[in-house]
Amino acid sequence: MRSYPLRMLGRWFKRRLPKSLFGRSLLIIVLPVAMMQVAVTYVFFDAHWQTVTARLSEGLAGDIAWAVESYNEDPQPAAFSRLSARAEESMGLSVALQPGRGLPVNRRYSLFTPIDRSLQTALSERLDAPFWYDTTRYPAYVDVRVAVKGGVLRVLAPRDRAFATQGHIFILWMAVATILLTAIVIFFIRNQVKAIERLANAAEAFGRGGDVGAFRPNGAREVRRAANAFLDMRARIQRHIDQRTTLLASVSHDLRTPLTRLKLALALAEPSGRNAAMKRDLAEMEHMIDEYLAFARGEGGETVEIVHLRDLVEEVSEGALRAGAHVTVTADPALTAAVRPNALKRALSNLVMNAAVHGESVEVTVRPRPPGGVDIIVDDDGPGIPADRYEEAFKAFGRLDESRNQNTKGVGLGLAIARDVARGHGGDILLDRSPLGGLRAVVRLPG
Repeated sequence: MRSYPLRMLGRWFKRRLPKSLFGRSLLIIVLPVAMMQVAVTYVFFDAHWQTVTARLSEGLAGDIAWAVESYNEDPQPAAFSRLSARAEESMGLSVALQPGRGLPVNRRYSLFTPIDRSLQTALSERLDAPFWYDTTRYPAYVDVRVAVKGGVLRVLAPRDRAFATQGHIFILWMAVATILLTAIVIFFIRNQVKAIERLANAAEAFGRGGDVGAFRPNGAREVRRAANAFLDMRARIQRHIDQRTTLLASVSHDLRTPLTRLKLALALAEPSGRNAAMKRDLAEMEHMIDEYLAFARGEGGETVEIVHLRDLVEEVSEGALRAGAHVTVTADPALTAAVRPNALKRALSNLVMNAAVHGESVEVTVRPRPPGGVDIIVDDDGPGIPADRYEEAFKAFGRLDESRNQNTKGVGLGLAIARDVARGHGGDILLDRSPLGGLRAVVRLPG
C-alpha cells in the first residue's frame, strides 16, 4: 500500500520529463551543473557571507551601543558634539539627536532577508533600549534609530560597515557562468541531435519510397556508424527490389506468352459452349496472375508525387460507377498529398470495387487529419465484416465466410494489397462499422 503513492509520484514525474532527445540530454547535463551551482552558492553564503556579515553587523552594533551609552552618561550638548565628531572621524558614523521625536512605527524590509536578520540579531544583543532600522531607504547607508532620554538618537552608517556588499557580485558571476555553460551545451547537443534527426528523416523518406537525396553521415561516431549502417541497408534493399523487379518482368512475360497463344487459339476456334467456358477460365487465370504480380511487386519502384486527392478518388470511382454502384465523392479540390499515384490508385480501387460489389451505395470521403495527415474513408451499405475478423480480412489469400476480402473472381489479395500500399506510404488502413450499415475502410496517410 505504501508503494502505491510512490508509483503515482514516479508516473507524475515521468510524464513531466522532456520527451525529445534534445530536452533529455540538456536536462542530464544542465541539471547537475545547476544543482552544483546552487550548492556552491549555498555553501558560500552559509560559510562565508553570513559569517562576515554577522561580524560586520556585530561591530556596527557595538559602535552604536557605545554612542548610546556615551550620550546617556552625559547628554549635554557639548558632550554630544564631541561624541558626534569622534564617531564621524574614527568610525565613519553620522550621529544626530532628534529631540522630542519617537521611533517610526512602520519599517520597509529588504528583499534579501539575511541582511535584516543579521542586523536585527546584532542590535538586539548589544542594545537594551528600543530601536528601529531601515536598510532600504538609502542605497549607500543604513539608518538606525535608538530611543534615548529626551528623543531619538539617529545613526547613519555606511552600508559596507553592516554587510558584506560583494555577495551579489558572486551570485552574478555564478549566474553568468551557468548561462554561458548552458549556451555552450545547447550548441553542442543541438548539433548532435540534428545529425540524428537527419538520419531519422532519411530513414522515413526511404520507408515511404521517397528520394533520400544526398544524405551523408555526420555527427558523433556512434551516429555516423548508424547512418552508415542505414546506407548499407538501403543499398541491399534496393538491390533486392531491382532483382525482384527483373524477376517479375521475366515471369510476367513467360506466363503471358502461353496465355496469349491460348486466347488466340480460342478466338480462331468455332464458337461453342465449351469455348466460352475456356475463355472465362483464361480470363480468370489472367486476372489471378495480375493479382499475384501486383502483390509481389508492391509498386515499390514508383516515385512520390504531389497529387490532388479529389481527382485521384474520382478517377478510381469511375470503375465502380461502371459496375452499377452509386458512388458519392466528398473531398476538398485543393487537398493534396505526397504519394505514389499508381500504388495509391490501385489500393483505393480495391477498396472501392470491393464496396461496390457488396453494396449498392458507396461513399468516399477525403478529409484532413489534425495535426497533419489525410484520411480517405470508403463506406458502403453491404453486409460488413464482424469486428473480431477485421485483422483476418487483411491476410493474404485469406477468404472469409461471407467475405468482403475478394471479388467473385479474386484471390483474396484486395485488402492485403491496399494495406501494403498504405503502410508503404507510412500510414495504415483501419476497418470499422460504417454509418451506412456496411464496412468502413479508412486509409490513413501521413502528413
